Amino acid sequence: MKPSPPKPPAPPAPLPDLAARLALASEPAPEELGAPSLWRLLAEAQVLIEPFRRLRRKIDIRRSAQPRKVMLLPGFATHPVRMRYMARQLERAGHKVKRWGLGFNFGPTRENLDLLEQRLLDLNRRYGEPVVLVGWSLGGLFARELAKRHPAAVAKVVTMGSPFSGNPRANNAWRIYQFVTGHSVNNPPIEGSMAAKPPVETVALWSPRDGIVSPRSSCGKAGERDRAVALRCTHIGFAYSEESIRAVLQELEND
Repeated sequence: MKPSPPKPPAPPAPLPDLAARLALASEPAPEELGAPSLWRLLAEAQVLIEPFRRLRRKIDIRRSAQPRKVMLLPGFATHPVRMRYMARQLERAGHKVKRWGLGFNFGPTRENLDLLEQRLLDLNRRYGEPVVLVGWSLGGLFARELAKRHPAAVAKVVTMGSPFSGNPRANNAWRIYQFVTGHSVNNPPIEGSMAAKPPVETVALWSPRDGIVSPRSSCGKAGERDRAVALRCTHIGFAYSEESIRAVLQELEND
């Protein structure tokens, strides 16, 4: 009996449609965009001196009267390690802080949203209580979406510089976002309105010094969030500034 002929090699996986991504990244910006100024964008470079600031920074943190279970969701194109400093400060207060479990945040897909839903439900079951979702920038949009899908599993949503309101191009990152994700910011793979408020308490931290996302987009309007809290940090600073950390700690104490 002759041996079966070897199977032909599987065809290579299709390469990303580079031309389509470049076209998305080169779309013209609409008039009256309202994105932060170039000066504000350049000020985001303060992140380079953050390691030296930490050598002198001493944050006095009190133990929480009601420790929470918290999931931190990173910003676009960032890894959870970028939120490790904040996580450590929240843990000093007695909170249990968990990563989102997806590694780098390269934008929403149906698959990673399904995985994130399962992550949330697993944490909810493991600890027997709703989880507080703290999302930085794009991570905050994930947090709002999770709370809409599973409000019983979410105690509160805190967004930090998240563009949930107004024109989705009112920021300095939409072209990069479209190139990386391969879809328009106007047509994400998520059903429903980004501005619709989740059916749980939703607090928006925003800053007039944000150099990436329009403050109007991250502050939102009445009815799109329950409260808005103004800070004075940069967009990247939401993840590490003392002011931002204290604001999140305060929200974890508020019922």
